[in-house]
Amino acid sequence: MLPLDQQVIVITGTSSGIGRCTAVEAAKRGAKVVLAARSVEGLEETRREAEAAGGEAITVPTDVADYAQMEALGQRALERFGRIDTWVNNAAVAIYAEFGQTTPEEFKRVVEVNLMGQVYGTMVALSHLRERGGAIVNVGSVESYRALPLHSAYAASKHGVKGFTEALRTELDHNRTPVHLTLIKPASIDTPLFQHARSKIDAAPRPFPPVYDPILVAEAILHAAVHPTRELTVGGAGAALIAGETLSPRLVDAQLAVAGYPLQQTDSPPSESPTDNLFTPSAPPWSIRGGWDGRRTSLYTTLQLNDDLRRAVLGVAALAGFAFGRSRLRSAHR
Repeated sequence: MLPLDQQVIVITGTSSGIGRCTAVEAAKRGAKVVLAARSVEGLEETRREAEAAGGEAITVPTDVADYAQMEALGQRALERFGRIDTWVNNAAVAIYAEFGQTTPEEFKRVVEVNLMGQVYGTMVALSHLRERGGAIVNVGSVESYRALPLHSAYAASKHGVKGFTEALRTELDHNRTPVHLTLIKPASIDTPLFQHARSKIDAAPRPFPPVYDPILVAEAILHAAVHPTRELTVGGAGAALIAGETLSPRLVDAQLAVAGYPLQQTDSPPSESPTDNLFTPSAPPWSIRGGWDGRRTSLYTTLQLNDDLRRAVLGVAALAGFAFGRSRLRSAHR
């Protein structure tokens, strides 16, 4: 796997949020980036920011739910840069509504973008990477493991991303295909996703707390572009939610039935002029952050990305445990 400053990276969903943050960070480190999203204006803003950071970038307006457009995205990357080294499937849409309020067309569209968009991207990426090798990074969610209320379509799509990623990974291993496949599982991230989401609840939606900064997800994605990694959870709260689901799913059910609604709603009424991006390209803000004051550090995520630091922390913990055990043993023999 090549260093970032020698890579060509295709990233979907780059008009705002995690995708835009990842593109800019990759450009800072010398990568050539191919930017894909539906919003032409948003893409141009990201391109200018990436080039100002010192990188080289091109834009390819793309609806990830259209396989032909995804094929064209891969072809455009080859025409401009001659190859693809890493492909990041990141584009996503959301709807805040109870399942009974969600129309068949809305549910289908979320699945088409969030799941089929990643399926199509992975198919195209494999067609270019199968022989020479590289990395595919699929951005799932903690909701790939544990769904929240009001998110039936979103959670279903992210569960699907996890399922097809796991199946494909075993096939790549079986065939000894030199492509590394990573699933990124962010917790709640401070992006404009919530302003862009379609909402049918009584207040403007907000991310389930605690909220983390997009830079943490970008770091995880770029880590996976150069280090073979199976899965990465971004944010200790996300890891805790997954652990809770594993240990006692019924307890998590009960907690979310009570807290899941109020913690995902602001005190503000819903927008009178909704500008959701479910069926149309996103409108401003095309920013990296959504104004939720996300945490810029996560010890859990840092330890995942730094093998030496993780070993040192585990070593200190083991020594502390050994010392504590010896002191207890001495006390017992007095």
